[in-house]
Amino acid sequence: MTDVTENQNTGPSLRDALKGAQDPLKQQYRDDPESAVVTLHADGELGAGVACKVDTGRAIAEAGLHPATGGDGTQLCSGDMLLEALVACAGVTLRAVATALELEVTGAVRAEGDLDFRGTLGVAKDAPVGFRAIRLTFDLDTHGATEEQRATLVKLTERYCVVLQTIKGSATTSVEITGS
Repeated sequence: MTDVTENQNTGPSLRDALKGAQDPLKQQYRDDPESAVVTLHADGELGAGVACKVDTGRAIAEAGLHPATGGDGTQLCSGDMLLEALVACAGVTLRAVATALELEVTGAVRAEGDLDFRGTLGVAKDAPVGFRAIRLTFDLDTHGATEEQRATLVKLTERYCVVLQTIKGSATTSVEITGS
């Protein structure tokens, strides 16, 4: 589980700082909706063997085959990376929502996903390629928050978590090859 118990000050100073940083952006996006559209990107380079080196901006992560598809387990599995991105996004979103609601929250975030590798390996045409199910769990101590506050925290976290909403909504995607 990813721990979300780092020093959290949900007092007015953190809330005010977050509000101060976000309010001008919100106004800008209301005034100029196109300025809110930002294209994020990820870059990778095909590695030796069956691998892809992904530049994370802080380090190079080398992804490879999961052991259930013939990998040796020394490289990152992109399915794990997807779940890690979900945990990271949900944890940050929960922190932002808790700060805005002035709630003190500590705990952990966990994502689990079920894959049927028969689909990935082409063993069974009726087996899906990709996750069958993903479960996102928050194990939280909300330090005396009411049930209504807890429900609002979860509802808003779910609503504003980019990765969760992308997974649930299946973003429009395209695939192309460039180069010679």
